[in-house]
Amino acid sequence: MRPISIVFLALISISGFKALAYEPAGDRIMTKWGENFDPSNIWQEYPRPIMERQEWQNLNGLWEYAIIGKESKTPTDWQGEILVPFCAESSLSGVGKEVGADNALWYRRNFSVPKSWRGRDILLNFGAVDWQADVWVNGAKVGSHTGGYTPFSLNITQALNPKGDNRIVVRVWDPTDKGYQPRGKQHSRPHQIWYTPVTGIWQTVWLEPVNRNHISDLKILPDIDNNTLTVKVQSEGDNKQYITEVSVKDKGHTIASGKALTGESVIINMPADVELWSPENPKLYDLEVRLSADGKTLDMVESYAAMRKFSMKPDDNWIRRLQLNNKDLFQYGPLDQGWWPDGLYTAPSYEAMIYDVDKTKDWGFNMIRKHVKVEPALWYTYCDRNGIIVWQDMPNGDKNHEWQARNYFDGEEFVRTPESEANYRKEWQEIIDCLYSYPCIAVWVPFNEAWGQFKTKDITDWTKNYDPSRLVNPASGGNFYPCGDMVDVHSYPSPPTTHVYDAKRANVLGEYGGIGMVAEGHVWMPDSNWGYIQHKTPKEVTDTYIDYANRLDRLANDWFVGAVYTQTTDVEVEVNGLMTYDRKVIKIDEPRIREINRRLIKNHSK
Repeated sequence: MRPISIVFLALISISGFKALAYEPAGDRIMTKWGENFDPSNIWQEYPRPIMERQEWQNLNGLWEYAIIGKESKTPTDWQGEILVPFCAESSLSGVGKEVGADNALWYRRNFSVPKSWRGRDILLNFGAVDWQADVWVNGAKVGSHTGGYTPFSLNITQALNPKGDNRIVVRVWDPTDKGYQPRGKQHSRPHQIWYTPVTGIWQTVWLEPVNRNHISDLKILPDIDNNTLTVKVQSEGDNKQYITEVSVKDKGHTIASGKALTGESVIINMPADVELWSPENPKLYDLEVRLSADGKTLDMVESYAAMRKFSMKPDDNWIRRLQLNNKDLFQYGPLDQGWWPDGLYTAPSYEAMIYDVDKTKDWGFNMIRKHVKVEPALWYTYCDRNGIIVWQDMPNGDKNHEWQARNYFDGEEFVRTPESEANYRKEWQEIIDCLYSYPCIAVWVPFNEAWGQFKTKDITDWTKNYDPSRLVNPASGGNFYPCGDMVDVHSYPSPPTTHVYDAKRANVLGEYGGIGMVAEGHVWMPDSNWGYIQHKTPKEVTDTYIDYANRLDRLANDWFVGAVYTQTTDVEVEVNGLMTYDRKVIKIDEPRIREINRRLIKNHSK
């Protein structure tokens, strides 16, 4: 597998752009990456390493924008410049304005297509746009998409000018908490655990040339029990059958291969001495995937895979233990919300994004619960490469915090409208589809704390059937139903003395902790901060953390087989992170935390 490509063919400015015109908006705290920011050199890493092509063009940078009534037509007057891929509400966008449910956010920019791409189809790719996007190229509508957390691609070939510049216009509408769509922690009135809205483009926008017949998706499934790797290659084009061939490589040498007709899975027998992926040995194998006809290559992409298995099994005391590669592994990590004071949903840079993962591993954790958010593809690839297990939440939506006030244990479920239910199912399937091939993901979490929880058994069964290779945690801390693979309780601030227990499923502590500490000069709002408990010094925070970890250690003998500590960083007015929101202050004694975390995992793993 090649290092992440940083090919950047051209940063093409909009007409009249002056480099000195941009500056961050507002006066909130910022990360060091945001403070040392170059708007002409933003997020240039290749955005999809799980399916990588050599040629591409990055469209991140300054676009024109306008915020107008949602019923209005294309703007005639543009209000300024917005830095893509940062949402309009963020500081780094240069806008710093709330859009709101009554308005739409419009974007515009020009681009040109390299001459060397002529004769091929051109795909316009969006990493993520929150929530509803409509796209035009040179005045022609080229497509739409709903879903704030998943990538989408549009074939814009027929709309392109044969010579000269082309113009993209994007309209985005996002009702935040006024709609039924998944939105995570976004709220029109941020307070406590509810944060600033995110509207618009928040991941990389880019172009790539492809042949008319090309690979459109990969689904990669390892089977360590039978020592096989299955690759389902999806393609687009003229619907004829072609040959798909997959070569597995290790350090540049082909060690296995297989081929099939398009529409059929490629099943590859792996070598007997294949290495298994784990936090201690995150072994990845490179893949070269070709689509060909009559011996001629039509398309080729590079990817990667890992041989690993997530499962569970009862121990000698009939405690169902989580397993990796058929061995017990206590999965332990922080609740990671992925918010940034300067970029909100979008990290200021790739280096900033991976810093959180590096610190998580350095603190001795082996897992991250990605909480009600989906990250860019690069984040999951980094977890793959560095041996971090991921529990992936579905971003909650609909009447989530209205439902929060009800009794979690009364068995009631929220009743969604048909439109809300259909949208949930669509977006959940898209999230699973786009993340399916990443080795790091161990657990799907359809609901959090009964927020918008509906038809729990149906949704859980569907998730399990759609991807039987992973475990399903039906509702982390929510209403409990006899379905899925886990029973997940939340307990603040300390681990519980009693809890819901199920002998047929894995019992996990899905959230606990929330130890708060205000680091003066590093808070979102100086006069409005909270944690589940409050301390004044890193020593106090560390002492309490270790006390709770020791309690968890004892509980793990008979009850819990995995746990999640709240949380990686402070977020807005929450000050219960292991480090501050701006990532400038570590609020714990790192060696002591690392030692207790590693001991806890070791004590309950084989």
